[in-house]
Amino acid sequence: MVPTTKNKKAQSKSQKSGTIMLQLQKFVQKDYLLKIVFDPHYLWPVCLILLIFETILNIFIIQCVKYTEIDWIAYMQEVEGFLNGTLDYKDLKGDTGPLVYPAGFVYIYTILYYLTSKGTNILLAQYIFLGFYLIQTYLVQRIFRKTMKLPPYALIITTLTSYRIHSIFILRLFNDPVAVLLFYISLNLFIDNKWLLGSIFYSLAVSVKMNILLYAPCLLLAYLTNLSYVDTFINLFICGVIQLVLGFPFLYGNPVSYLKGSFDLGRVFEHKWTVNYRFLSREIFENKLFHIGLLVLHVSLLLLFLPHLKKYLSSYAKLNMVTGELRLQIIREKTEAERQSKEEEKKMTKSQRAFVRSFEKQLKDSGRVKEESETVKIEDKLSKIVQLFVLPFFVANLIGVACARSLHYQFYSWYFHSLPYLVFCTEYNVPLKFLLLALIEYCWNVYPSTDFSSALLHCCHIVLLFGVYKNMRK
Repeated sequence: MVPTTKNKKAQSKSQKSGTIMLQLQKFVQKDYLLKIVFDPHYLWPVCLILLIFETILNIFIIQCVKYTEIDWIAYMQEVEGFLNGTLDYKDLKGDTGPLVYPAGFVYIYTILYYLTSKGTNILLAQYIFLGFYLIQTYLVQRIFRKTMKLPPYALIITTLTSYRIHSIFILRLFNDPVAVLLFYISLNLFIDNKWLLGSIFYSLAVSVKMNILLYAPCLLLAYLTNLSYVDTFINLFICGVIQLVLGFPFLYGNPVSYLKGSFDLGRVFEHKWTVNYRFLSREIFENKLFHIGLLVLHVSLLLLFLPHLKKYLSSYAKLNMVTGELRLQIIREKTEAERQSKEEEKKMTKSQRAFVRSFEKQLKDSGRVKEESETVKIEDKLSKIVQLFVLPFFVANLIGVACARSLHYQFYSWYFHSLPYLVFCTEYNVPLKFLLLALIEYCWNVYPSTDFSSALLHCCHIVLLFGVYKNMRK
């Protein structure tokens, strides 16, 4: 009996439902669940779930937790000065003091000024920063998925215990998260070998806040090891030109005032806000010799790590070139195989082609053909070389944070997202890794900071740096 169209549709529907059931059964199997929790290769389902969770959690925080005003009104006052025609940086001020950020900050917060009804619509501003937070979360997760270094459970735990970072983004509206977001865009672009575009976003990040310069030594090394001298010059030129273009109105108005205000390396922070040097007296904290000593320590640590940073980035450059050629070869082989398959199909009769396709589909539905092709497996393994590129950037930034003359609470956003990765780049046992993360989170949540919390933060930084250095040497 010839099957009717209705019967064919019913049969097709039955096959689809059977396929769905097989897939659902796979997701609830013990082995698969264990892989989702422990195997870095299965990080994407956890990232997706966490991204949805973060969206819901942050909406709940915005709606239920009271907003705390710190710098937002001052930002808006500084922007109003610019919009009123003031181009001399020393005359751009807010309630918290003079403007101390580069020109990119002024333009971005000008946009926010107009979007939020001259800064009065705080709720809308919070939702905009929620968007910033989710984009940055996705970008960081993308790096973790590419490096396949971090086990899923580590990402789950750090997300669930990150109280301070949520506060910095959506309850304080600081400019630090904006700068860090732009940096992570640039880092993703560098990983994708889009150097010129990455340099543009890196320079934009610097134009929002100067702390992004902590990555500069590593970026220069990355240019020199991955690009030719000509391409290195071009990328550095782009970074410089962007700063000049963005700062031109203020450089024209008063160049000394702009450079001193936005890139003041000698700025003295207030002792009452420090997170990392509460145990020092105000006299020592504000002493110039102390600041010079920290600068010397910073440079010394960079020099200590330099051979290993260079080795990592040089190895990445070589492997990236080899794997790029291998990917092209895989694509060519796959294209050739598909061409031959189509030629063979042409030689078959219509009924033979239908039989072959039906048989292949049955094999896939029954699970006897692996869903993941060999090409995907190879790509999966090759992507691990990204570890060689990412770690040097995170290390350079950690050194800068550890040697900072003062850390304020919003500065936690500078390195929070890199901490889980750095911890898993040590050879410490798992309990010690999570103890380090917990202690650092504790130090940033003590308000106001105490002698103990600030000293403990330094101890954590030292232990983390030592662990990473020891592992990189091996």
